[in-house]
Amino acid sequence: MSFAERLLAESGLASPHEPVDVALVSALLARHYCLDGELERVATEKDDTFRLTTGSGNHLVKVSPPDEPVATVALQTAVLRFLETAAGELPVQRVKLTVDGADHVLLAARDGRTRVLRVLGYVEGEVLARTTAEPDQLARAGAVLGRVDVALAAFGHPADRRGLVWDLRHFARLAGLVEHVPDPGHRRLAGEVFALFEAAVVPALDHLETQVLHGDFSPHNIVVDRRHDEFVTGVIDFGDTVRSAVIFDPAVPLANLLGRTPGSPWREACAFAAGYTGVRPVADRELPLLPIAALARLTLRALLAGWRAQRVPDRRDYLFEHAEDDWLNVARALAVPLDDVVAHLTKGTRP
Repeated sequence: MSFAERLLAESGLASPHEPVDVALVSALLARHYCLDGELERVATEKDDTFRLTTGSGNHLVKVSPPDEPVATVALQTAVLRFLETAAGELPVQRVKLTVDGADHVLLAARDGRTRVLRVLGYVEGEVLARTTAEPDQLARAGAVLGRVDVALAAFGHPADRRGLVWDLRHFARLAGLVEHVPDPGHRRLAGEVFALFEAAVVPALDHLETQVLHGDFSPHNIVVDRRHDEFVTGVIDFGDTVRSAVIFDPAVPLANLLGRTPGSPWREACAFAAGYTGVRPVADRELPLLPIAALARLTLRALLAGWRAQRVPDRRDYLFEHAEDDWLNVARALAVPLDDVVAHLTKGTRP
């Protein structure tokens, strides 16, 4: 088994699984949470997720994939519980306890593996990915991630050093995924990004500031309200929480924002970064690595979407909805000299 395959397996992404039985979920919710209502399945990357509509409100029900360790789910729950106490003003989902005071319920999959059922608060609203945001609103979103990271600097957990394919510490070792890309132009773009990462980021990896991160603060995980002064009304999905280099956290939203304004492909990313660094400053020696990390994250998503779509066809629509224009946006972003991008990041301005 290759390094990439081992890491994908540890990340819970290597294989498909049979969807959990809805009747079983309903029974567990009634028995352990005294909740009864309509379950609506929500498309996700790897777990089984439902919106539960009840007469008294809505909830998000998550059942972990069978190949995700229970300790990994415990890490995700612990982060939410920590933020509720340490930074209660942040709009982060809350964990609902069972009638016995537990934060999850274990269930056995048909293949004998253990899965974890949790109930979280449901955050109503529109996600940033489906919103046209102004630069100042993107800066406010960046500031929220900065506040999350400031709070998480004091957090630790036995499972926070888990192996995760999305953790950019491993990006250079995933170059073999390029072999599965059919388009020669896309392979060339990936090669450029791997070369940049190998030259600039890899030598610095052991010296970068690290802590526990959200790990996936993408526009799909940021709930917003354009009429609200704070703009961001919800931070969801801590499924990729991991201890890694701090600059890899803002790299995720920057990657997702690249190319959304084709004439100025780094414009929205730099607006977000200005808000983030205003709250959670990035060291001068690390700031030039941030745009390369963003390119690496975008390239990784494009590579994994194609690789996983072949192996987990039931998630194909979800994967390509999130990665449809990734290669185009990598090309647009690479067309801008990185020195110019770094200059704007340093000044907190937008190109």
